[in-house]
Amino acid sequence: QVQLVESGGGLVQPGGSLRLSCAASGFTFSTYAMRWHRQVPGNERELVASISSYGAVTTYVDSVKGRFTISRDDAKNMVYLQMNSLEPEDTAVYFCNARKLSYNYWGQGTQVTVSS
Repeated sequence: QVQLVESGGGLVQPGGSLRLSCAASGFTFSTYAMRWHRQVPGNERELVASISSYGAVTTYVDSVKGRFTISRDDAKNMVYLQMNSLEPEDTAVYFCNARKLSYNYWGQGTQVTVSS
């Protein structure tokens, strides 16, 4: 019933931009904190950005501050990650995550590859 579907990943050159989208359904979206995580092969999943329910507060991992922006559109049940000035180190599978209390939902992920 609950579904999170990421899109927007792809191959981009260093310095380029991508906008990831996550479409949510099956739960009261506006009341959930939304997060983007990424996972590099061989590494654990890393929290990249988060946005609180209703969008009042955002946080970012230090490595993406000033380059990435998380946003949400509660009317559309969508969360976005605008990624600018991409670096090879940003290469990973990016996952959309919804959290509230004991509820913790994940999407399937979308691949971002930053390479020349």
